[in-house]
Amino acid sequence: MTKIKFGTDGWRAIIAREFTEYNVMRVAEGTALWILDKKSKNPAVIIGYDCRFGGEMFMKACARVFSFHKIKCIVSHSFASTPMVSLATLQYKADAGIVITASHNPPEYNGYKIKDSFGGPAVPEEISKVENYIPNELSNNYNTFDFYVSDGLVVFEDLEKNYIEKVRNEINIKSILNSNIEIAYDAMYGAGQSAMRKLLPDATFLHCERNPGFDGQAPEPIHKNLSELSSLISIAEDIDIGIATDGDADRIGLYDNKGSFIDSHHIILLLIQYLHKYKGLKGKVVNSFSCTSRIAKLCKHYGLEQEITKIGFKYICDKIISEDVLVGGEESGGIAIKGHIPERDGIWIGLAILEFMTLTGKSISELIEEIYEITGKFALERYDLHIDETIKKRVIDACESKAYKNFGEYQIQSEEDIDGYKYYLSNNCWVMIRPSGTEPVLRIYAEAENSEEAFQILENTKNEILK
Repeated sequence: MTKIKFGTDGWRAIIAREFTEYNVMRVAEGTALWILDKKSKNPAVIIGYDCRFGGEMFMKACARVFSFHKIKCIVSHSFASTPMVSLATLQYKADAGIVITASHNPPEYNGYKIKDSFGGPAVPEEISKVENYIPNELSNNYNTFDFYVSDGLVVFEDLEKNYIEKVRNEINIKSILNSNIEIAYDAMYGAGQSAMRKLLPDATFLHCERNPGFDGQAPEPIHKNLSELSSLISIAEDIDIGIATDGDADRIGLYDNKGSFIDSHHIILLLIQYLHKYKGLKGKVVNSFSCTSRIAKLCKHYGLEQEITKIGFKYICDKIISEDVLVGGEESGGIAIKGHIPERDGIWIGLAILEFMTLTGKSISELIEEIYEITGKFALERYDLHIDETIKKRVIDACESKAYKNFGEYQIQSEEDIDGYKYYLSNNCWVMIRPSGTEPVLRIYAEAENSEEAFQILENTKNEILK
């Protein structure tokens, strides 16, 4: 029997191999027992799914399990983004939210995310409880989905409508629509497509239709996966900003008016600048270990406290629900801001950036230059190495034993191992080595004053660890 273990963001597996209806029901059984352990008077769960293959089928399988245990199921009437499920969990005062999604993983994957009652990722201690509850085999006789619908234990709700209502109440959509900002949006065939069409009807839309296979590409909003959006902007000349969201629309990618990619490191800095300098908000900045060191520089400039966490938004969420956090962000494009749910949200962040542009009358490039005046220019690049597990283990063992002294001409000055292995080099540069928690890859990150040097560091590091 498949041993089910959650990674940095839920359980993910290949459809029809480990990710089967039976195994999903096993995970739902473990989750149901965890919910019942909370001893709520009227236990309830929100269940949503994104645009991946089998989403509705797996949602119904989960609902059968929860309903068997007399846990009310509020299910999405169509595909929904992860933030929509998280918001609904909070709004309906549910004990948990379940999202059938593998987020940015390749199309052959699907997955299962758990949101706790506060509207954000369940913290590691709670996930461990769920894992311990997951049975090796199912022994209950679950009724059909339709039976539980007729019995009133399953009810349908429009999670997207509720989300859009919140957006229109809290973000100045009217000023965005009345501005002269020309917007291009790439849904990457993901769950943000319908909401963004309603919120920004005049935008230029790419990949905003159902395609469960994502046209064969992983729906991760990084530059190598967004060539069509980049090309469109560079050719069109009149588009001011490009926004992309991943498969479940909780991550964001941005482009300036020249079609140049703006990574999440710069987006985090833009949000700190907007919320603190322009809106006068305060709070701690929390970011994951793989983020740019320039965040510390900007926080120091404004007298804001900063905390660095392990990689995985659940660690950031833990801080958001217990402390006063202004911005919480990770390198992979998952960012949360004050005033919203304790959840990363690609659509919400994209709209906040548009609101920033509208308020200042400045382009993205001008706003970034404003930040560079404080932090200095920088670039952060990443390699994803698909290598054999034995080689990966050898590299990690070498990191643990401090075997590396240099990467080519770059001498190691100092190192940190909060989550992965970060090596500080000269000239404000660093390189980091870490195995992915969601995919079978070894990631290498490098920061330098420009992309050319960052890529040079990556090449040197790759050559050193694979020789």
